Amino acid sequence: MRNQIKSLTLNYYLLRIILIGLITFSWCLPAMATSISDRLKQFPQWQGKPDVQRATGDLEYPQWMAGTWNVESTLVEQIAPLAPNLVTPGFSSNAKYLDQAIAFEVRFGSQYYSSPTGILAKWRSSEPKVVADRAFNGERIAIAYLGADQVAKVKVDPQNPNLQITLLRGERQLISKITGRATEKPHPQQFITTEVTQQFFKSPERIYLNEVETTANYELLNSDKITAQQITAIYLSPQDPDYFKAENRPVALYRYHLDLTKAN
Repeated sequence: MRNQIKSLTLNYYLLRIILIGLITFSWCLPAMATSISDRLKQFPQWQGKPDVQRATGDLEYPQWMAGTWNVESTLVEQIAPLAPNLVTPGFSSNAKYLDQAIAFEVRFGSQYYSSPTGILAKWRSSEPKVVADRAFNGERIAIAYLGADQVAKVKVDPQNPNLQITLLRGERQLISKITGRATEKPHPQQFITTEVTQQFFKSPERIYLNEVETTANYELLNSDKITAQQITAIYLSPQDPDYFKAENRPVALYRYHLDLTKAN
């Protein structure tokens, strides 16, 4: 079961299409913050978490990502930066995903956007917002990695797109809360994003907590093709007995190559 937990944890936010969370604290970008682009260039020499802002509202994608896409996700590299002193459970078993293309479907569009109410509504433009269909995408990705017999349902809080629950068979559930994010648009055909998510896995046997960073670089090749590089970093929670050994550094890094092809 631990391997199943890790498979879900490591791939769950794939494409930022699947993410989650209730805001529990506030982060601000410091004056000399490292850009996401620079952070990607520094991989895998990551010594801490990314510079993000508090996650409010939903993650907005460029207009060219609207639509339904067939995705092939391939794990091309996995690194345990603190090995051999600290290696996360399931890291070795996840090697079976290396160079294996996992296929699933995702979709984005303005129809999945929930307009803010009250004073926030005055700050928003009338331009349609392209966001992920988080429940649909999360369920498709979970099934692709865990199997349909293991996934019961994925639910997103209708009042908060940053809070998502994946219900699994056997009275298991993964609660994910996006707490921070940042985005960059270096040019019109490129979109870079990073999100930090707190994850809480609960089953009759155990409780497991960690923090996940998902950083992705999307590039539009043509109207029907997008390519992306995505890095998932795993951080220990303060409740983990090895938390102070990690010193806020990632304990596992996973790099994926994504191919998105527009569905007919």
